[in-house]
Amino acid sequence: MPSKNDRSSLAGYAAFTLATLFAGTALADGTVNVYTYRQPELIQPVLDAFTAETGIKTEVLFLDKGLEERILAEGQNSPADVIMTVDVARLTTAKEKGVTQALDDATINENIDAEYRDPEGHWFGVTKRARVVYASKERVKDTAITYADLADPKWKGKICMRSGQHDYNLALFGAAIAHWGPEKTEEWMKGLKENLARKPEGGDRPQAKAIVAGECDIAIGNTYYVGLMRTNEKEPEEKEWGNAINVLFPTFENGLTHVNISGAALAKYAPNRDNGVKLIQFLSNHEAQQIYAEKNFEYPVEPGLEPSPVVKEFGELKADTLPLVEIAKNRKAASEMVDRVGLDDGPAS
Repeated sequence: MPSKNDRSSLAGYAAFTLATLFAGTALADGTVNVYTYRQPELIQPVLDAFTAETGIKTEVLFLDKGLEERILAEGQNSPADVIMTVDVARLTTAKEKGVTQALDDATINENIDAEYRDPEGHWFGVTKRARVVYASKERVKDTAITYADLADPKWKGKICMRSGQHDYNLALFGAAIAHWGPEKTEEWMKGLKENLARKPEGGDRPQAKAIVAGECDIAIGNTYYVGLMRTNEKEPEEKEWGNAINVLFPTFENGLTHVNISGAALAKYAPNRDNGVKLIQFLSNHEAQQIYAEKNFEYPVEPGLEPSPVVKEFGELKADTLPLVEIAKNRKAASEMVDRVGLDDGPAS
């Protein structure tokens, strides 16, 4: 068996070799190379529209983990021009690990409101998703709820959720810390823990499944999963889950709902920098906002632009204006709080 150093050397050589092969086919003029955590089928429609408008071809490299490490291993030879991913945590991580570069572009800044982009220009939100409540149509008659209500004893034994350490929940908890302060948020989290029907597990869609099965009455999940479930022709069971729930938009005291983003960043060594900038400009414009948001059942970040008909059926989203960088700053505190409270241990027996 190779030693640890040998394995590291082999991994580094493999990354360099793959980068060289990728570069050999993709560094020509009129190309932009996209490294992404998003499934290719989710971003391909908007990339196809970009090519149709500009003539610039796109090469996509999908990774389910280790994107930043891949770029770091490739170093200055990295073919990456644009990084596309979801969640402010992943975008800020890319910045912190030094695989992005600052971009101050008047077109992008005009198209995307300040709360959805990095103040130093290292990342830009291109679509929004809200962290909402899935509620049983059969058993829940409430039509409105606040985030604070999730700790109300009326919901004891009735809430399902995925791990509190998942990025989506850490962002919600980070927003709560920004709004309420750490002490109030921790008391609230203790109440949420006691209201859980079971230990947090699974993804967002399985929470809807648990509601249908009667394991809980409400759950915490992202809006776009509801669209994916309700339109899933390949798995009718998921359509059943999606159609069995209502979407309730919880609010903070300001009457607004927590949102997160999918986003894009210009890679640090972008060999096709100009084309990378053109792609991010395109992602921020009206046409791309409509295509990308509709395909993924998300909300455009462009002010006033309507979501798809499927998403409009959820109800009106009044998005929180809290800058995402403020949420990201609280991620570590939120993660430590989850452990301290024992949220992932589930309710007390």
